[in-house]
Amino acid sequence: MTTTSPATRRRRDPERRERILTAAAELTARRGFHAIGMADIGAEAGIVGSGVYRHFENKDAILVALLDRVMARLQDGAAAILAAATDDHAALSGLIRDHVLVAIEDRTVLAVYHREIHNLPEDDRRRLRRLQRHYLEDWVHVLAPLRPDLADGELRLAVHAAIGAVQSTLFFRSGLAPERLAELLGGMAHACLGVTPTPAPSVNGE
Repeated sequence: MTTTSPATRRRRDPERRERILTAAAELTARRGFHAIGMADIGAEAGIVGSGVYRHFENKDAILVALLDRVMARLQDGAAAILAAATDDHAALSGLIRDHVLVAIEDRTVLAVYHREIHNLPEDDRRRLRRLQRHYLEDWVHVLAPLRPDLADGELRLAVHAAIGAVQSTLFFRSGLAPERLAELLGGMAHACLGVTPTPAPSVNGE
């Protein structure tokens, strides 16, 4: 009889792992990280508490996985935009549109990132903060040629203001349709940076 290792079982059941992460994000956003336990997460995901431990060693590991995922999403999006953009203006508008998309579609996980990163183990917190700084540097790098009137510290302030404008939607429900919300957030971010939006690339180059 062939036995199956725990690692193999985890690889064969990615949907259950995803359910756990989604449940943890929803509960943490509603109640806060310290107010929930592994049993709560399992119940929200429709999984017995012991089943959660087959995928994650403890609650901290779930939080790390959640925050790693949203940071990787932002970095991967930025890398693809910078590689494809024809100029700095197009790159900056692309970065804004992508961040708006994440803020709307992954609102819960991004909100957890901002509210709970201080609860991570120190090494993970420092690692994620470092990745966050690198992501912000991508914005500064493409903004600098467009705003030669700004000093380095002013560029960074503008970038933080733009991202803050986008992420304002994380902390209250506007009631706006996603399309209108994206339009307004994108316009506000461009205004913070002092640049005009460029049109989004058309599908299939049309």
